[in-house]
Formats: sequence, C-alpha cells, structure tokens
Amino acid sequence: MSERESMPCDVVIVGGGPAGLSAAIRLKQLNAELEVILLEKGSEIGAHILSGAVIDPKALNELLPDWRETASLAQTPVTDNLHWNLSPRRKHDMNHAFMPPLMSNKGNYTGSLANLCRWLAEQAETLGVMVFPGFPAAEVILEDDTVKGVITQDMGVAADGSHKPDYQPGMEIRAKYTLFAEGARGSLTKRMKAKFDLERDAQPQIYGLGIKELWDIEPGKHVPGRVIHTQGWPLSESGSWGGGFIYHQANNQLAIGFVTALDYKNPWVRPYQEFQRWKHHPEIAALLEGGKRVAYGARVINEGGWQSVPKLAFPGGALIGCSAGFVNVPRIKGTHTAMKSAMLAAEAVARAIGEGREHAELMDYDAAVRESWIATELKLVRNAEPAVAKFGEDFGTILAGIDMWMRTLKIGLPITMKHHRDSETLQRADLYTPIAYPKPDGVISFDRLTNVAYSYTNHAEDQPNHLKVRDYDLQYRSEYLVYGGPSQRYCPAGVYEWLVPDDGGQPKFQINSQNCVHCKTCDIKDPNQNIEWVTPEGGGGPNYPNM
Repeated sequence: MSERESMPCDVVIVGGGPAGLSAAIRLKQLNAELEVILLEKGSEIGAHILSGAVIDPKALNELLPDWRETASLAQTPVTDNLHWNLSPRRKHDMNHAFMPPLMSNKGNYTGSLANLCRWLAEQAETLGVMVFPGFPAAEVILEDDTVKGVITQDMGVAADGSHKPDYQPGMEIRAKYTLFAEGARGSLTKRMKAKFDLERDAQPQIYGLGIKELWDIEPGKHVPGRVIHTQGWPLSESGSWGGGFIYHQANNQLAIGFVTALDYKNPWVRPYQEFQRWKHHPEIAALLEGGKRVAYGARVINEGGWQSVPKLAFPGGALIGCSAGFVNVPRIKGTHTAMKSAMLAAEAVARAIGEGREHAELMDYDAAVRESWIATELKLVRNAEPAVAKFGEDFGTILAGIDMWMRTLKIGLPITMKHHRDSETLQRADLYTPIAYPKPDGVISFDRLTNVAYSYTNHAEDQPNHLKVRDYDLQYRSEYLVYGGPSQRYCPAGVYEWLVPDDGGQPKFQINSQNCVHCKTCDIKDPNQNIEWVTPEGGGGPNYPNM
C-alpha cells in the first residue's frame, strides 16, 4: 500500500477560477514570503471556466490596477446595451432609461473569462504562487473539527476500485488555512456547509443552468462591444423562466447563451432544447446565419442572492467566490463580487498568519464581506429573483424593477423574500403534457452529443464513475415512475438515459459519465438528492478554449 506524500504550506486554495486566483495574488501582494498552493481540477487553468461574460472591472481595478495594459479582456469594452422581450416572431426593445442605474453596463468589458483566468494565473505564478492544474481536491483533512488542508484525487484507479499499474495515491496538502473557491455547487463546499451548518441562518442556495456556444459570425454582422439580453419566449411557453445573452466579443466572435432557472416545475422541460429553439428566433437566427459554431459548454450559476450567502468562515477554512454565492442575478454578473470576496479573505488570512494564529475561524473575513460593497450591491437586488420565481416573468419582472428602484432610492420594502430548493419544485410527470421540441437543423441548432464534442470533454477510460447514485431502486421508483425520468432531459450533455428493454421490463438507468461537462445540474435538480457529483481523475472534463 503506497503511503501518501504530504506537502506543508501556509495557504491552499481549491479552485483556479477568478476567486481562487485573486486570493492567491492578494496573499502574495501582502506577504511575498507566504507559501501559497492553488489546486485546479481542469487540465489547465481556464479549462473548466465558463461564463457569459460581461465583466465589471471594479475588483480587478483594486487587485491589479494596470490590467488593461496586458489582459486580453481590455480589447472589448461594452459599447451598446440592449434588452429584448421576445415573442415567438418578434422582439420588443426595453428602454434602459427605465431600469435602475445598477443595470447599466457602462465601463464594463465583454470577453472570455477563461482567458482572463489564464492571465491571472500568469500574474500569480510571477508572484511565486504554486499553481497545480490537473489536481482535484477530493477530500478535506479534518482534525478536531478543524480544517487542516485537503487530499488530492488518487490517480490510476480502475472502475472496479483496483489499482492500475500507474496508480498514485493523492497527496496531502496541509495548510494553516484552506480557501474553497470551487465555484457553484462545489463538492467539498457542500461537505463544509453540512459539517459546520453554514446555511443555518441563510436561505437555501438556488441555481440556473447556463448553456453557451461561441460562434464566428460574418464581419458585417459584428458590432464589437454590443451586449444584448433577452427574456420571454421560449421559456414563457413551458412555465419556466430565464433568458438569453448575445455578446459581440473580439475577432468577429459571438458569445451566445441561455440560462434556465432550475426551480421549474414541469419535468418535461429540456433546458438544452429551449436554448436551441431560442436560437431560431428570427432576430437571433439572422445573426448566426452564415456563421460557424466553434465551442459549447454548460455550467450552473448561483441565483440565491444576498439571503443565500452562508456563514463564510469556519475553523481553518473559508468559502470564497461562487462557492459562497455572490452572483447579482439581474445584472448576470458575479466575477467582480467573487474576486472581491477572495481579496477580503486573503487579507484576513494574511493578518491571522502575521499574528501567529493558525487554523482559526476568520470571523473578520465574514464581517468584512457583510460590510463591503458586495453587500451594498447584492442587497439592492435581493428580491429580484424570488419575485420572478413567485409571480412569473411578466408581473414578477415589474415587481422586481419596482423593488430595485425603491432600494436604489433608499426607500426599500421591509421584506426579504424566501427561496425553495430546486430539488423540491418538480411535480409529477402525469400532471403535464410532454413538450414536442423541434428537431435540430444541424446549421443553427444541434443535438446534444454533437455539441458536447465542441466542449472537448475527455475523461480517462477505466476510472470510477464520478456520478454517484446512492439508491438505484429509489431512482427507478421515484425519478422514473413519478417524475418521468427528468435526468435525461435536464442534463445538457446526454449523460443520463433510461433504457427500456424490448420485453417491457424494468428500465435500466445508464450513466454516460464520459460525456459529463461538470455543470452540476444533476447534483442540484434530482428530486430525491440521490445523485452526487464528486471529482473524477485529474484533468478530466471539458477543455474549454476561450469560454
């Protein structure tokens, strides 16, 4: 039996997204002698990063004021801001003059968040941060109810659990402080929330599923810096809600995507097909015709807002970025708030280590977030998502706008609306009629498996399934017989199938884990919370080029 190697450091950061990298940079800015290790499960920094993205540079300005001189994000400032309310054949332009000032994109930039992370990693490594891509953190080292670091994923384990010739046990990374920057629905973050009851005084976190494609379009249709958001059709037809985005980025490239809130009730809804149908709207199809899809991906987004932010600190560790959930849903932005939370955590960690305190509970970090501009911004929109969820997209949007304006004018309503877990909202399949989605045409719309090929997803063969079903009998009795097998519809990568045998016997629940793009939808939407996403072998999953 191989023994695990152990590596000590001052701080280990789990996740190489904007929050994890910002924390690493800030730590080294404050104290160049700190030993900082950053672990990223993707094959390289940026491989698993997917976002719209329109980025508010507020936190980036604070972290690296000279970023515009070398970061590619600076290529495309937002120049034009449109909002469309769609019907099946038409659009209605919503005047931004009637929207609260916080909805403006003036001063923001559109571009690849993955490439921004690659640039941030370069800055971190220049400062001396040890960045290790391809090393997922699989377990937390807990001693005396205190976080003492993490253990990376074992390599070379066969599907049956046996050790292959190239087996290597994971390494212990022992640290004075561990920062969890896994993004939305992190697997270790889930355990920390449960272990330390971090959500005791918060509303449950809720999510949307974001699906995105990159298109190279005809130069004559490209307007660099133009930002378009849509709402209404087609989700209005299925009783769901969400919306689309169209961002004109650099080099005649269009980032288009669609977000479906995962609190939908109808188990026949297919978020992926809603996205494909949306692209056939005349206004959108006109932009895509003559173009070429070059990349595809999917990822869940936190939508709970301020009331769903959990307790952030616990002995020896803290949640930062989207692990905690700082997305501003109406603005469709969370990079700036994620980065700012990471910087505040880094400052608290550096201070604690400087004072000789190790594995402490960083309550000054929690307090700093709740006194920062993160809190100021998110409190303005705290009722936006639940208003739409409760009252529907049309009336709910009006109420959300009124509430945001009143809070902006400092006469906010004295209420904070509540959330319900996305896993609790599905209703029985027999209460709804199956939805007939149009077949993809292979030009503007595509089937799932064809698109998954454009996520460049790969998992090593003969490894344990990283999608764990706790009770297969429950999956059949409830997920299939009661809810009609929604897993095969909500997954944007065709991972789940219910295979009905020719003799009419009991269907088999098949998991095509090699297709998984790590979006985490199954971990969230399964009505019995019977599916758990855990880390696969290092480097597995999507390999996004510039999403």
